[in-house]
Amino acid sequence: MMYWVITIILILVAGYFLVINMKAFGAVPKGKRLERIRKSKLYRDKQFQNISYTPSLAEGYKMSKVTYDFFLGKKDPLLKPLKDIPSVHTDLSSINKSRDVFIWLGHSSYYIQTDGVSFLIDPVLSSYGSPFKFFNKAFKGSDIFKPEDIPALDYLIITHDHFDHLDYPTVKAIRERTGAAVVPLGAGAHLERWGYPGDKLIEEEWGAEVELKNNIKIIFTPARHFSGRGVKQNNTLWASYVLITPKRRVFLGGDSGYDSHFKMIGEKYGPFDYAILENGQYGEAWRYIHTLPEDVIRAALDINAEYIIPVHAAKFALALHPWNEPLQKITRLGKENKQSVLTPMIGEVVDLNSSDQQFCIWWED
Repeated sequence: MMYWVITIILILVAGYFLVINMKAFGAVPKGKRLERIRKSKLYRDKQFQNISYTPSLAEGYKMSKVTYDFFLGKKDPLLKPLKDIPSVHTDLSSINKSRDVFIWLGHSSYYIQTDGVSFLIDPVLSSYGSPFKFFNKAFKGSDIFKPEDIPALDYLIITHDHFDHLDYPTVKAIRERTGAAVVPLGAGAHLERWGYPGDKLIEEEWGAEVELKNNIKIIFTPARHFSGRGVKQNNTLWASYVLITPKRRVFLGGDSGYDSHFKMIGEKYGPFDYAILENGQYGEAWRYIHTLPEDVIRAALDINAEYIIPVHAAKFALALHPWNEPLQKITRLGKENKQSVLTPMIGEVVDLNSSDQQFCIWWED
């Protein structure tokens, strides 16, 4: 009996190490990168910290109950769409370099071209948002864009290293077409393991300002979230970004719970023409690390944004709300608060120079 117990334990341990060392899990910061991390003011008690105290779960919630509800609890009948997600397969490579556009690619992935420079943010163009093909599959119709659809890029931008924002197959596939990658401190370890040379990485912490092509500046700004692709969390930083071009100011929100950093960013770098904000995969239990729709409106007002473009919805079921609830709520709250909300379909072109674009209510079929 003892022999079999030991054998099973050894098999489980070996299996764990085989899985955790898969390339999809990235790499742990080491060497000079780890030295930089340890010198950061944001790094304390062997991990990166948020500005405010940020528990994983809000008061009144237990991890055991939240986990049970997520995996075994009763699900809303509209947790996943009953039909294919409406979408438009725009040919990104055919867009003239002189055009200034935003194109949502599903979840938190989007393509921006402005002032003659192209950006791809948090691309997850696999049909799943996890390290395994069988888990967290994309809704039908939401995964029409593939890595081969991405044209030559000036900049890849990553907000943090969670699997639904940093996808190994996608990032590896576009490596040779990427001019440089902008990543928070520590996250460069993943990209280096996947073949990105160090001189193609712009890896900084909050407050860093970097000059890019065509007089464009990117600023690493705070978010209220966490990081991690394995057992250890918060050994790489998470971030939002301010993109300042000769024509406009754009806020790239990444994942973040509501906090004082939005007001700080607005006062220091605003007003913004566009704020691309997380709106989806939320729950009351996670309100410190993911914004609720009403928090999205508060954040947009804090940073003084003219237009909100909501993302982080309509591709994966990572929370327990109906799939289309985030869009229903944000459009209603936008009207109530006189805040302009742009809601393109996946793949629909948003003209960043237009002030009167209209979009259909595609999520209400």
